[in-house]
Amino acid sequence: MKHQEGALKLVAPSVGAGTVLYFQSWSPQDAPKAVIFLVHGYDEHSGRYEYFAQHCVNHGMAVYALDHWGHGKSEGKRGFIPAFSVYYDGLDALIEEIPDEHMALPIILVGHSLGGLIAATYLLENQEYFAAAVLSGPAIKTTEEPSSFMKWMSRFLSNVAPAMGVLALDAKGVSRDPEVVADYLADPLVSGSKISARLAAEMMVNMELVQRYAAKITLPILLLHGEKDVLTAPEGSMLLYERIGSHEKMLKIYPELFHEIFNEPEKDIVLADMTEWIERIIK
Repeated sequence: MKHQEGALKLVAPSVGAGTVLYFQSWSPQDAPKAVIFLVHGYDEHSGRYEYFAQHCVNHGMAVYALDHWGHGKSEGKRGFIPAFSVYYDGLDALIEEIPDEHMALPIILVGHSLGGLIAATYLLENQEYFAAAVLSGPAIKTTEEPSSFMKWMSRFLSNVAPAMGVLALDAKGVSRDPEVVADYLADPLVSGSKISARLAAEMMVNMELVQRYAAKITLPILLLHGEKDVLTAPEGSMLLYERIGSHEKMLKIYPELFHEIFNEPEKDIVLADMTEWIERIIK
């Protein structure tokens, strides 16, 4: 397996212009048959996906991933974003770094959690880059539907105190495997920062956006979710499955699994389901 690391610099008109983002890639020794474009979740980073990448490489696929603005080895304030578009700017910059010979291959967009929301909303305007998409535990719906007052308060705080931390994630909801939870808590690149008022408000806006315009997504899509996920609602994947315009779509809800299905004890089953589906799509 070949592993490479690099840096991307966001440029104007990005709201994050000047910010340097870290990215890495994993590739087979021989020419790959497809490319995975990986979009990680909130308060984690691309380095947590080495096992995922090794599995994909073993199946002849290259993997490219960045650390989002404010995450991992990238610059930016932890837990905060100036605007949701800074995530798209990072994806655009990463696409520019992919070699031409890999851009000519089928590219599969894979997004987890917040990365699933980023990926889904990115698809609304950028489907032409991808042959298919896989969303793992995407943040399409909150576990508890916010009231009108909460939505108003979220917008208000986003304007008056955008960097204020308003929501903490429960690390125990990451996985049923205590070693995964312990590693997550001990990871120096996991900040433990609360989601800021700005990010929370932007997430709510984009959840509503993808719910409203899901029919615009027409490429093949696989939706994967743990039944016992308490960080993102499985109902979000179910809703997205019903509303997307894709003729080729599949939804798998895994009984008993928590949020990070790629890090659960059954991860090899989940990864095999994903790669088998991708291989069928790209034939």
